[in-house]
Formats: sequence, structure tokens, C-alpha cells
Amino acid sequence: MLRMPDADDYTYDLPRELIAQEPLDDRSAARMLVVGRSDGNIAHRHVRDLVDLLEPGDLLVVNDTRVVPARLEGRREKTGGRWEGLWLESLADGDWRLLAHTRGRMAIGERVVLVDADGADRFTLEMTGRGPGGTWLARPARSGTVEQLLGEVGRVPLPGYIRGGDARPDDLPRYQTVFAAHAGSAAAPTAGLHFTPDLLEALVERGIGITRVTLHVGIDTFRPIAVDNLDDHPMHTEWCECPPETVAAVADARARGGRVIAVGTTAVRTLETAAGAGALAPWSGPTSLFIRPGHTFRAVDCLLTNFHMPRTTLMVLVSTFAGRELVERAYAEAIAERYRFLSYGDCVLFG
Repeated sequence: MLRMPDADDYTYDLPRELIAQEPLDDRSAARMLVVGRSDGNIAHRHVRDLVDLLEPGDLLVVNDTRVVPARLEGRREKTGGRWEGLWLESLADGDWRLLAHTRGRMAIGERVVLVDADGADRFTLEMTGRGPGGTWLARPARSGTVEQLLGEVGRVPLPGYIRGGDARPDDLPRYQTVFAAHAGSAAAPTAGLHFTPDLLEALVERGIGITRVTLHVGIDTFRPIAVDNLDDHPMHTEWCECPPETVAAVADARARGGRVIAVGTTAVRTLETAAGAGALAPWSGPTSLFIRPGHTFRAVDCLLTNFHMPRTTLMVLVSTFAGRELVERAYAEAIAERYRFLSYGDCVLFG
């Protein structure tokens, strides 16, 4: 009997020195491993070479979510103790769902005073309840949009593997894609970080289409799988949208023989959610789609993606798309050639 893969099949040894701590000054100069799914060939190129590697009529699908300054600092109003938080999403009733860390146990009804980058008090959050996955629900005591409020008090939510999460002011524009339009992500859709206005202009001149989806990235996307059996993993939920114009662009590309290239796993997850009924259709709402062995891809032909953390749902997605053995070989090649890994690192194109 063929053994079904478990979480241990999606791990690898990642040398710490290969985890990129800074982005390149020229985003499109990042190295790009080009991997052929049909023939297993592996080549070493750069992101700027997409102009030559893609064909007129191909279609890039990018995620236009905008990262908000989601990392929060403050003090507990009752005790004066230090408090740290991470905004995850806003709910329909105005509450925020967030992760929180402080010494001692917090109580529902307790208030936290949020401070800005200079340490000045700005406004309070009242803890209104508990959310799923160990999160808190909190109500800001200031009116305004999420982007306005987080703009007063938030810091760039760098992953902990980049300088211990210690963001600098210049990380705010660097941890944002050129497509960023709709605020809502607690983490960047990192494959999109490689694109520049000049590269986009060259791609359009080449006859390559560009269309957009939106998926607001949650921090759970980076968490390791804690169970052995993939079927037992509680997949996180993220909000996404595939608009009618994107559905039309995909249909047009397919009609003229072009390929659909998803820029990042978030674009894959959105497209495959929207194609869940069998054909791609407009979609707007939450998705808890866990792409794992057995999934049939209906909307994606190629995938441009960064290198991911071991034993994560992102590794499972990529391995399901390209094949576990081929992904293992590609990652081993990237490590041997000293590629830069994770959010600020290099990327791989599975064609």
C-alpha cells in the first residue's frame, strides 16, 4: 500500500546563515531557481530574466494586499506591565483579533495603553473576549480605519527570523510589494517583493498580462505543522477575493494558449479557492483551503514563490504542486548554491 505523506516529509535542514536579513537594493536582481516540473531540469537565473522566460500571452496573477504596521507595543493600564501584540484582523463589529504577550494573566475587560514609536501614549485597547487559537479580541477606544489607527501605533511585522523581528523605519517600504493596494495583511506576500516598476513595464511590453487577486496574509501561515498526520492539522482561515476581471483575464489567457503564473502561494490559494466548484468563478470571502496531496489544481499552471520554512503548510502546497521529490531536489540545489531563503530571500519558478 502506498504510504500517505505526513508532516515529517516536508522538513529539511535550513542553515541559519542562509536566512536573508536584508532585501536586495534591486529587487529584480534576486536569484531565481527555474525548475521544470515535466522534465526535472533546474537552471539558475534572476527575477529580471522573467522577461525572457515567459511568453507573450502568459498571465501573471499577483496578490495586491497591503501590509499594515501590525506589531503593537504598550503597557497594561492596571499594572503598568509591558505588553506586546500583533494585529491579525478586524471583525465586523469593530473588534480586533490579535496575539498578545505579557507577564501574568490578563482578564477580559482589562485595558492596554498603546504607545507610538517614540513611546508616547496614543489610545487604549479593551480586551473584550478570547478568539480561536489563543488569540484575543480587543476594542480600540479611538475611531478610525484600521490603517489609520495602526499607522499611529504600529510597527512593521517582520517575521522573527529577520533580525529577531526588530524592524527599522526603512523596512516599512521594503516589506511592501509594488502591487500593494488593499490594507489588511499582517505579513507580506513575499514572492511579490521581487517586482519593480521597470520589470513590470518590460513584462507588459513583452505581451505578458498582469492581473490581481487579494488575500490578506495572517501570521498563522508561517507556523510549523504541529501534528504528524496532515489531515489533523487545523488549517487557518484568511480572507481573499478573486474579482470578475481576474476570472476573465484567466479565461482569455487560456483561450490564446497562455499559461497562468501565480506569484506566490497566496495567489495559488485564492485562485484554487475560487475554482473550488470546478471552474474559476468570482469569489470573495474566507478560505480555509489546505492544499495537500490529493488536490487537483484547476487554475494555476506555474508558480513563482520564495523558499519556505520547513514543516509548514506552504511547503506542503509547493510540494503538492511540483512533486515532493522534485521540491526536495530543488531545495538541496538552492542550499548548495547558497541561495538566500525566506521573506527577504531569493525565489524559485516552478514551470
